[in-house]
Amino acid sequence: MSRSKRLIDLAVSATALIVLAPVLALLAVLVRVRLGAPVLFRQQRPGLHGQPFTLYKFRTMTDARDAQGRLLPDAQRLTRFGRFLRSTSLDELPELFNVLKGEMSLVGPRPLLMEYLERYTPEQMRRHAVRPGITGWAQINGRNALSWEQKFALDVWYVDHQSLWLDLKILALTLWKIIKREGISQPGQATMEEFRGSAG
Repeated sequence: MSRSKRLIDLAVSATALIVLAPVLALLAVLVRVRLGAPVLFRQQRPGLHGQPFTLYKFRTMTDARDAQGRLLPDAQRLTRFGRFLRSTSLDELPELFNVLKGEMSLVGPRPLLMEYLERYTPEQMRRHAVRPGITGWAQINGRNALSWEQKFALDVWYVDHQSLWLDLKILALTLWKIIKREGISQPGQATMEEFRGSAG
């Protein structure tokens, strides 16, 4: 499974980057004009077995700060254009480079924040037994409308049941979810509240 999955990741990501090159170029220009530099959002995220890698996305927020120089809350920095990029998942397209480099897969648990590693239960930590993905089982079953515990349970379920056919199903359903624009943000949040650990 891992070898065939990697071959598919390579073929699809390379083809997509070539086909979508004009779209990527246009989005880069729009992000530069609407949100400024840098065009790409770069952040260290945990990959396979929790090893850090640099995630690439189109930026969706401004760098607006308060009088003390602190970044304003996400809701105040997320522009209308940024919301559009997120709702259509266009901001995720640069992650195809991560897939090409072998740091991510097309399908797998979403790469979250490095600081979350020490907050996971041993069961939740199993989500890092596979490469993180651009989309995953949790993304087609609620995305950010789910609680953290629900998302992690779905991630671990994927780890235990992964197959080529399941990946194809997830990719197909992801396109449908993008069209419907479901689960983009957690209710009452601009994106998703911070994971602070599971109770108990």
